[in-house]
Amino acid sequence: MTRSDTGTIGTAGLRISVLDLRLGLDGAAVELPGDGRPAADAYRLTARTGGAAYLFVGVRGTGVPPAERIPDVSLQPGDICFYDANHPPSLDLPERCLLKVFLVPREELGLADGDLRRVVATPVAGSSRLGTLLSPFLSELADTAVSAEPVVGEMLTRNAVNLLATLATEQLGQPGRSGQPGQPGQPGPTASAGAPGGHRSPLVARVLRFIDDHLADADLSPEVIASAHHISVRYLHKLFQDEGTSVGRWIQRRRLEECRRDLVLGVRNRRTIASVAGRWGFLSATHFSRVFRAAYGMSPSEWRDSAGQVPRLSPPRAPR
Repeated sequence: MTRSDTGTIGTAGLRISVLDLRLGLDGAAVELPGDGRPAADAYRLTARTGGAAYLFVGVRGTGVPPAERIPDVSLQPGDICFYDANHPPSLDLPERCLLKVFLVPREELGLADGDLRRVVATPVAGSSRLGTLLSPFLSELADTAVSAEPVVGEMLTRNAVNLLATLATEQLGQPGRSGQPGQPGQPGPTASAGAPGGHRSPLVARVLRFIDDHLADADLSPEVIASAHHISVRYLHKLFQDEGTSVGRWIQRRRLEECRRDLVLGVRNRRTIASVAGRWGFLSATHFSRVFRAAYGMSPSEWRDSAGQVPRLSPPRAPR
């Protein structure tokens, strides 16, 4: 087995590895990068298509191993498979396949320990809605990010971490990553500080779902939200204050997250920045650009262009 394009890049501590299996190498002897080795009873990831690329996301900084064994998982080319880097699975892979591995701290994905089992149990299918859009992008990014110029590498890293957080959120079915815009890993209403597993009250959960369902409504406001849940505006503000944020900041955060995702995906469908902003409730493109830069340290166009500038490279050649 050989490794190529392996390194740690960006402030998020993202490590990207591309592993090329030699012809004839026993795929079952390969181990995924991480901070631990597979246990004797570890679940198994199995693939049967040779000559293909498989994408893995190793989540670092996890706690105790799962109480129950995770069922074995069968992979198809282009699938994106999360795994616990501290308690990794064993592998049963075909000859001459490529493994493209992203190692990222759990906090950067907004995951609690209790969330991880749900994320690793089912891969993101390469043929799914998100898989079709993100699998090619992540595959190309793995080939090029480490060798890119520092500034470009930093932008690619931010894209990668946020795309992976989007995938994790999609797997969990949660409203979004915990934290304020530009402050990943800090608790918001989806994960109360000091509350393992992201515990929250049923009312807050309903409010968050309502906000997500109406993000595109430009007139979404504390008054509208409070009326829909038969509570006072004052009490609504108290709910969010107790969680360390405000209604307005939370709505803006979620809108920015959706815009950020659409700007990356929009590279393929040519959406304009103004149309993306309007789709998620921003009435002023100027205001949107200002708050986007304040949250993420770059303009919407810079963010979109950094996704579109990933060059298309051929996979690493097999060693002779």
